Amino acid sequence: MNATCRRWFIGLGLIACLHSLAPAAGYNLAIAPSGNKVLVSWPVAATNFVLQSTVSLVAPAWQTVTNPVPVIVNHTNTVTYTNNSLTRYFRLFLSAAPGFQLAIAPAGRTVIISWPATATNYFLQTTIGLAPANWLAVTNPVVTLNNTNFLTYTNDSLTRFFRLSLNTNIVSGYAGMAQIPAGAFTMGNSSGDRDITDAGTVSVNVSAFYMDTNLVSYALWQSVYNWATSAGYNFVNGGAGKGPNHPVQTVDWYDAVKWCNARSQQAGLTPAYYTDAGLTQVYTNGEIDAIYVNWSATGYRLPTEAEWEKAARGGLSGKRFPLGNTISETQANYYGDTEDYSYDLGPDANDSAFEFGGDPYTSPVGYFAPNGYGLCDMAGNVQQWCWDWYGTPYAGGTDPRGPSSDAGSGRVLRGGDWSYYATNLRCAARNPYDPGLALSEIFGFRCVRGH
Repeated sequence: MNATCRRWFIGLGLIACLHSLAPAAGYNLAIAPSGNKVLVSWPVAATNFVLQSTVSLVAPAWQTVTNPVPVIVNHTNTVTYTNNSLTRYFRLFLSAAPGFQLAIAPAGRTVIISWPATATNYFLQTTIGLAPANWLAVTNPVVTLNNTNFLTYTNDSLTRFFRLSLNTNIVSGYAGMAQIPAGAFTMGNSSGDRDITDAGTVSVNVSAFYMDTNLVSYALWQSVYNWATSAGYNFVNGGAGKGPNHPVQTVDWYDAVKWCNARSQQAGLTPAYYTDAGLTQVYTNGEIDAIYVNWSATGYRLPTEAEWEKAARGGLSGKRFPLGNTISETQANYYGDTEDYSYDLGPDANDSAFEFGGDPYTSPVGYFAPNGYGLCDMAGNVQQWCWDWYGTPYAGGTDPRGPSSDAGSGRVLRGGDWSYYATNLRCAARNPYDPGLALSEIFGFRCVRGH
């Protein structure tokens, strides 16, 4: 094993998730190449586990690690281990309960990550550092452990750690959606960028809700659209998409709202939008501004601006983008301009991977790594319609829903798109547009649902 491979491989991590632990708990283990010492560590909260090791996963023979006595995980959280095999795998094992082991093997600049097929409803997550760890879901496009038990992953960092994390967002009836937890967050321009003048910071408390992990794809749009047009719905725009798994675009706000109702009714859920205050006439036709919302409905709707921003931040506080204070074209689909924007790591211009076939240069939904809430494309690809009329300053408080009527600026779009600079991809960036405007390949949306 050459020196370069050694430096890369020693940083890889292995985490065992066990049934007896809290669902989100993960234990950080390490893997060492032949002849190298490695520091194996885990949280001190892990007690009564035995540290075990094996040199093969074909017919694993798990042996207790001795140093010099068996390593029982109670009042320690590190052990230095000298590896004497070309490969070695570690796990924390509790004899009273089955354990899930993540196993890692070298394959050039790739690793083969495996786990028991019985591990279901777990996310495979990765981080490049543990102090502190910023766990992100591994995308292939997103690895949820249900009916598979291995993945070949190309590593792009000198160090990388993996874990299985129970996906508490998988809830019956909410397939394809992530649960956004209730709680307060700081909404607005918390990074202090001087060019954002319409998003002063304010504390907002948002109730828990569910959001589509991906933008509405063209295939999903068409499926609901075809059902809706045969069920009495009328849309001004038919929508478009570069491919079935690309986001739908060229849809206006009114059509997005009606489509949410159709998606709800097709799924047997209570629609959210009505044309009367008594909430008896479901909104299905026309372009109407006086729309009434049943906020307690079980069906789909557009996110409020506050819901969108809380979800976009993914649990990170005060960052410029969903994944941190800088952005690059390995994280989102946009038009790079490193000369004018220091937080843009580029490269410049459109991402060449998406320029096939001419405009629009959209990317497949779920192509990029998700944020901390498991949401993809919260920055870039296509702008996303929100419920709110545009207004400033923010209302703040609990579950704000924007101005009660149009002040002449339009409805809010968030998130930026494939055709514009990183400025629009910032979590606090806002764009008001005429809700009837659809003659653009940059307007799309995603849905949310309440509890």
